Amino acid sequence: MIAFVGSVFSPYYHWSGRAEPENHVAFNVALYGPDGHAWAMTERSRAAVTRSANHLQIGRSSLSLEDGDLRISFDEVFLPWPGQRLWPRRMRGQMVLTPRFLPTHVFRLDDHGRHHWSPSMPSARVEVTGGAFSNGGWSGEGYRDTNWGDRPLEQDFIGWDWARGAAADGGAVLTYDALAVGGGEQRLGLRFSREGDLHEFDLPRRQTLPRGFWGVGGGVAVADGSSPELVRRLEDSPFYRRSLVETVLDGETLLMMHETLDCRRLSMPLVRLMLPFRMPRRG
Repeated sequence: MIAFVGSVFSPYYHWSGRAEPENHVAFNVALYGPDGHAWAMTERSRAAVTRSANHLQIGRSSLSLEDGDLRISFDEVFLPWPGQRLWPRRMRGQMVLTPRFLPTHVFRLDDHGRHHWSPSMPSARVEVTGGAFSNGGWSGEGYRDTNWGDRPLEQDFIGWDWARGAAADGGAVLTYDALAVGGGEQRLGLRFSREGDLHEFDLPRRQTLPRGFWGVGGGVAVADGSSPELVRRLEDSPFYRRSLVETVLDGETLLMMHETLDCRRLSMPLVRLMLPFRMPRRG
């Protein structure tokens, strides 16, 4: 789940000149499971937004910080999915993310400090409930981060790879591998212990992963002498991919949620014209 204020992927925000971020908000929900996939990302105007320091509501969906937990309630219309649903479907659910620790680290993603990332809940437990889920819900590993910036991503980045995996000691390992427009790199390797202690390590070489249906590549850092494995494809679009990947980092074999963003693809006019089919806008 991603809450966007001034959605970086929104074609409507781009076409408007990016002047009013609160007039381009969205609550993105992506679900994957044995019953199939589901995707919702309806963009809304400022009339649908209520926000404070600890609460954000977009349409009928919301997230709140309460007693250290992140509580999410979603009520969205999920789009048709080839081979699974011919018609849109409304789904509702709740999520409670309970962090094992709450770090305050903020990392610059570019040399000029225009883009920042904060892994605010690197290791957490999550409880998900809802009538649309088998057995009423599930529980497992959770994670939360925040990104913000003051320029369009495609102006400063060619693209990036991000990954997060649960470590054997109850902590988490995260990587950020960004390539700037000018050719510079920002490579971050982070290991959080179960107690929240941060150890930064140098990322080993990046090895490319198989391309997706739309041709988006991507790669993941992997220790010398090892090769990563693409375990499962979750999202595959003209500019973005999400997958489960197994790799070896900092002496440990990890199953990681992995994302690739290709900003060159995102900036293509044809791609922007395709996006409303996945990101409809409502008042």
